[in-house]
Amino acid sequence: MNRLRTLLGIGVGVAVVVGAAWYFTTRSPAATAARSGGRNAANQAVTVGLATVTKGDIPIIVRALGTVTPLATVTVKTQITGQLIQVAFTEGQLVKKGDLLAVVDPRPYEVALQQATGTLEKDEALLKNANIDLERYRTLVSQNSVSRQTYDTQAALVRQYEAAIVTDRAGVDSAKLNLVYTRIVAPTDGRIGLRLVDQGNYVTMGDATGICVITLMQPMSVMFTIPEDTLPSVRRRLKDGATLQATALDRAQKVELGVGKLATTDNQIDTTTGTLKMRSLFDNTDEALFPNQFVNVRLLVDTVKDALVVPVAAILRGQPGTYVYHVKSDDTVEIRVVETGATDGDKIAVLKGLALGDQVVIDGTDRLRDGAKIRKPQPPAGTPGPPVAAAPADSKSPPAPNGAAPGNGQRRRGDGQQGTNASPGTGTSTGTTAGTTAGDGRSGGAGRPAQSNQ
Repeated sequence: MNRLRTLLGIGVGVAVVVGAAWYFTTRSPAATAARSGGRNAANQAVTVGLATVTKGDIPIIVRALGTVTPLATVTVKTQITGQLIQVAFTEGQLVKKGDLLAVVDPRPYEVALQQATGTLEKDEALLKNANIDLERYRTLVSQNSVSRQTYDTQAALVRQYEAAIVTDRAGVDSAKLNLVYTRIVAPTDGRIGLRLVDQGNYVTMGDATGICVITLMQPMSVMFTIPEDTLPSVRRRLKDGATLQATALDRAQKVELGVGKLATTDNQIDTTTGTLKMRSLFDNTDEALFPNQFVNVRLLVDTVKDALVVPVAAILRGQPGTYVYHVKSDDTVEIRVVETGATDGDKIAVLKGLALGDQVVIDGTDRLRDGAKIRKPQPPAGTPGPPVAAAPADSKSPPAPNGAAPGNGQRRRGDGQQGTNASPGTGTSTGTTAGTTAGDGRSGGAGRPAQSNQ
């Protein structure tokens, strides 16, 4: 019997606990308010950012990484052997083709020229004497005074002297050329780098370093590569005779270093990288492009005219495909599948799915779904609001605080008895009856009664 009473007491206690828990979770005012708040939040309009579909031009740009490559880089070397007696340039100097750079001691080559000239004059004298003897032998042969063999021998001697003179003249020309080589001149226009040899050194043709290096600065070229997937559009434009504009930017892509044009392309694709080398030319009048500098290249392939343009932030990708949230006239959104085109920075062309003037959502898309209600952005803070009626002159009640939040409708100050304020509600309310509203402005939210200040 006692055991039965114990079990019955335990059962009653459990039932009481379960009932209390059910009441507090389902029937209590807090739970009811939470459920109503959740339903209201689900149906509440979402504040979003909007953008309007406009018309504009979208440039089709191929972006690539490039290296500034001079059209000519020359290491100036001596073509003869001798002592460097003069260095006629300064480091960093801008030179023209033919400017004097250095002088090698010319004295040994002047002597060699004199020797070659003397040998030539000697052989010319011998040839002249041999020709005279040949004429004599020709006369004697006709008179049968000498044998034919003697005449032929003399004729061979004449031809031998003629060949010697050809060799002597080549020796003279070689000596003159060596004398010219003693003056080392610039083979091309450009800027000289650091000096590689000092005056007084003995220079030879086998020197690996040379005397200086000249780099052509104007014009300047930029070598860059593009993916093979973009090659057809570039080739199509080049075949049409178009000149493609190339823009060089610094590493941070903030400073424009120069604007040039595409000059040529390589004749084959690199199979290891799937890219094609290209060369663009720049005037480089300000020498902003420096040899071996890393640059970003923007190649303008084409321009899409009068395209429908929206911000890139409006484009979403998911199960429907590529889509946007299109704003309807009743301030709700719908999923609109679109087809996109070229992109330029934060703008993208829309080929299908939208019309000029349509509005799309660009901010707050993560909180939207098809058919969701939205709240359009509020005007700037400086925009004047609706007029507020002034309080009576004899009123002694303190003014309402500026930061009081308005309700869903307009709130106007009542002109009733002193010490009463309008209570914010769901519609327009007035304080015409004394004692019906809270004097300190603390009122309930939408649909809640105002609290009395008594």
